[in-house]
Amino acid sequence: QVQLVESGGGLVQPGGSLRLSCVASGSIFSVYTMGWYRQAPGKERELVASITSGGRINSGDFVKGRFTISRDNAKTTVSLEMNSLKPEDTAVYYCNADSELGPGNYWGQGTQVTVSS
Repeated sequence: QVQLVESGGGLVQPGGSLRLSCVASGSIFSVYTMGWYRQAPGKERELVASITSGGRINSGDFVKGRFTISRDNAKTTVSLEMNSLKPEDTAVYYCNADSELGPGNYWGQGTQVTVSS
């Protein structure tokens, strides 16, 4: 079992930046692919970015160099640095842990990001 706690969401103006963090506990962090997903009202949840235990990164097309995902295995933390934010980035952002060794997929409670002037 993995517990995920996100932080760092909030209200930001277009063009601004935010940094989201997710702290994991309860299992061996280093064997999980960690990811950030988002869900806007009326839309399906979509991948923002993920990072494997080996550091391989996958991201949504809309990221286009604006967002950077990173992980710190010693601190069992995954972060998402978001720059040049747009109103269409407004969504609830969820942290995800997906085991690379078998079954096991976990979600955080989500953190709201609102981009508005």
